[in-house]
Amino acid sequence: MLKIGVSGAGHLGKIHLTLIKEIPDFQLVGFFDTDTLKAKQVSEELNIKSFESYNELLKSAEVIDIVTPTIEHHSHAVEAIKNGRHVFIEKPITNTVEEAESIAALSREAKVKVQVGHVERFNPAFTAAEPFMNSPMFIETHRLAEFNPRGTDVSVVLDLMIHDIDIVLSVVKSPVKKIYASGVAVISDSPDIANARIEFENGCVANLTASRISMKKMRKSRFFQRDAYIAVDFLKRKTQVIRLKELSGEPDPLSIIIDLGKNKGQKIIYFENPLVKENNAIKNELESFARSITENTEPLVSASDGLNALKIAYRVLENLNLSLSLTSLQEKE
Repeated sequence: MLKIGVSGAGHLGKIHLTLIKEIPDFQLVGFFDTDTLKAKQVSEELNIKSFESYNELLKSAEVIDIVTPTIEHHSHAVEAIKNGRHVFIEKPITNTVEEAESIAALSREAKVKVQVGHVERFNPAFTAAEPFMNSPMFIETHRLAEFNPRGTDVSVVLDLMIHDIDIVLSVVKSPVKKIYASGVAVISDSPDIANARIEFENGCVANLTASRISMKKMRKSRFFQRDAYIAVDFLKRKTQVIRLKELSGEPDPLSIIIDLGKNKGQKIIYFENPLVKENNAIKNELESFARSITENTEPLVSASDGLNALKIAYRVLENLNLSLSLTSLQEKE
């Protein structure tokens, strides 16, 4: 069993603590939180040891699970890696690209595993859709959330859109060519709703929308590729695949047939609903991390993956700020 300690005992940290206790590959040694009152409450509530310092936690664990505010990710991860500890870091990997690059480099040098908590990779609706993905050329995502003051310390791009950026990068195996973005700050000081158009060198285009001021929640993505359309509902955990196939023989009377015109023949539309197995995505990502350590394999969402998602997120933010600056200048004129 791998001795694991958790840094951070906030809302998500408590979830991690509870789930780690259920994972056979892990032995939970305890946690550390800078808020001593909160630490005492969580320790009593979950019957888990609370360490007085982060250094004490490092001494007792082989693996560190970092579930602190993003601004603390870098310092905690660096200290853990320098001590030879494997590290799980909640998304985004760090607060800046430079910090993420240093973590990726340090982990390679120290030969330790680092996994980033892009949990949607483990969403059963997405994992059910993955086998059907074959070079999508247009992707559209909508991630809408009701307003929650807890996430307004960062832009909606780093708070919400980064989930879909990671998903898109995992599917499209091509360098990013261009990015366009626009957004509006409605309630907080940074954009609360944003849209980004990401163009890849292979011709694929991804159109991403994220909002944290919606009246209802939505987490949907659509992937369009040659002869197929794949819809993934991350929130309701549903997947639908619509495919075109060559018509052969006599079709069923209820079949939907498309006539493609002269010399192109007819095709039949197939509707498929892949089996979506219920799971706890957070538990699955932690289990996956444990396997990557015990089996010495690359984590499913590596430090490099977290770095790449953060790089694109900041490129979106740069274009967003440029768009907002131009709008401001036009208003003044």
